[in-house]
Amino acid sequence: MEDRLKRIYVPMTETGFYILYCLQDEMHGYNIGKKVSEMTGGEITISPGTMYGTLSKMEKDGLIAFVREEEKRRLYRITELGREILTIEQKRIERLYKNSIGETYHG
Repeated sequence: MEDRLKRIYVPMTETGFYILYCLQDEMHGYNIGKKVSEMTGGEITISPGTMYGTLSKMEKDGLIAFVREEEKRRLYRITELGREILTIEQKRIERLYKNSIGETYHG
């Protein structure tokens, strides 16, 4: 994997993480937005500009791939490179979580 891509995507924005996570299944932008909203109890909503800008960048960088068009909607799926980046980010988040519960703040 290119170090350049690692520097760009790790650490990942929360919206980028959720988009990549959702694309483990074939989806289009509208469905990703709905799923993210459901997963986060409505706390995170992804605007169309952010959604389609991120999808375009991730596709250009090879993290996701266009699969097909369905009713004028472009469906995408994560690539092997995207899985590598997602796994690195999941491990980073797990480490942050473990370290945060292992330490008690005495302020």
